[in-house]
Amino acid sequence: MHIFAYLLGLLTIINILLALAIVFLERRDASVTWAWLLVLVFIPVAGFVIYLLFGRKLSGKIFTWDTKSRLGVKKQVQAQLRAIEEDTFVYKQEAVKEYKDLAYMHLRNDDAILTQGNDVELFTDGQKKFHALLHDLSQAKDHIHLLYYIVRSDKLGERLADVLIKKAQEGVKVRFLYDDMGSRSIKKNYVRRLVKAGVEIEAFFPSFIPKINLKLNHRNHRKLAIIDGKVGYIGGFNIGDEYLGYDRKFGYWRDTHLRITGEAVRAMQTRFILDWNQASRHDIEYEDRYYLSEPVGNVGVQIVSSGPDSEWEQIKHGYIKMILSAKKYVYIQTPYFIPDESLADALKVAVLSGVDVRIMIPNKPDHPFVYWATYSNAGDLIKAGAQIYIYQNGFLHAKTIVVDDKISSVGTANIDVRSFRLNFEVNAFLYDQNTAGVLKEKFEEDILLSTQLSHKLYKQRSNWIRFKESLSRLISPIL
Repeated sequence: MHIFAYLLGLLTIINILLALAIVFLERRDASVTWAWLLVLVFIPVAGFVIYLLFGRKLSGKIFTWDTKSRLGVKKQVQAQLRAIEEDTFVYKQEAVKEYKDLAYMHLRNDDAILTQGNDVELFTDGQKKFHALLHDLSQAKDHIHLLYYIVRSDKLGERLADVLIKKAQEGVKVRFLYDDMGSRSIKKNYVRRLVKAGVEIEAFFPSFIPKINLKLNHRNHRKLAIIDGKVGYIGGFNIGDEYLGYDRKFGYWRDTHLRITGEAVRAMQTRFILDWNQASRHDIEYEDRYYLSEPVGNVGVQIVSSGPDSEWEQIKHGYIKMILSAKKYVYIQTPYFIPDESLADALKVAVLSGVDVRIMIPNKPDHPFVYWATYSNAGDLIKAGAQIYIYQNGFLHAKTIVVDDKISSVGTANIDVRSFRLNFEVNAFLYDQNTAGVLKEKFEEDILLSTQLSHKLYKQRSNWIRFKESLSRLISPIL
């Protein structure tokens, strides 16, 4: 009994010291600080364990960013910045010129090289996306680079493995990087089969103790596929049968993914190499064969990354810049809508300025607290005058924003604190009227499969829902 009391007292002291450290030693957003203090105060023992798993900040020294210099990124970025500043940059499309300040910001904050010679194909259906991806993989001649947050060893996972094994046996260099926590259900036999065939496979931030991962809160949420340095895929689909619509709980899976050919594939390749070199002991050095993409088409693209290792929240800043530039409309699709104050204010300013702001969210929660925080934030935007739609035809997982038929963004980042500050994300920012037009059309088609959440309907929600909203909103900074 005395030992128990002693341990409880010790944990309480540790709890207090940890709370003080969060306040005085760690430079965090005030809302995040208060959220963690609430957890530590009201859950004094378990809160300490929760903080160890979810609350620790990531050291910026984990990544060796000198790889960027070795790959020649810094030199290209400085050249483009100078050209824009001196007004000597050659703009090949009107949308790129009109939004050159957005492009400049991404260049300066994220070393995101601006490319203008690209062709983009858009997928909103998993069957079509994976049919195209598997076909491109089967045509690989030199190398395949894959990075996915979730990889399942189910039917789709096995189809992918069969293609990768075949290509590896043909002499194609295959590298496969997956997130350790996102892919925690992956079977060991699945990995062994790939390794035996010659596939190099690595886990991002792996667990050294089974089922316990002290980097649990910092996950690689990116989804990239690069084939022969010429074809690239980026977007929201992971590898699993549910993304084909086979999960009974979620039903049809509505997502958005891009197939890109052209200059932007070089930036996608660099992003993969950076992440691979962090996870693997076998670094990828610069070789011309990884950068064979040539200008194709006329779509302007920047590949923008963000993560807990970054000084700035690059993707969030891109969203805010797009929203504040809007003159006619802003359409957003996101499975989680938990904006911080800066992004929420940007949307409110847009609405109050007469911009048509429409946000589409799913009707099926895959994370209860996140869903009710999303519902609460949606209610706030309704009051300001935004239109909120709840997608009813399955699960909406798309992460897209389109503005004024001119610019858009498709990628892995949700509208929430986790995507902006905790996860490693990557988005394609597109300067192209045709792509924006297609995304707008898809949004309007999805409206026909959605119900509008009116202010009157929102006010009629039950007290139980109001309680769940309030609780979720309180802890939303750490969701």
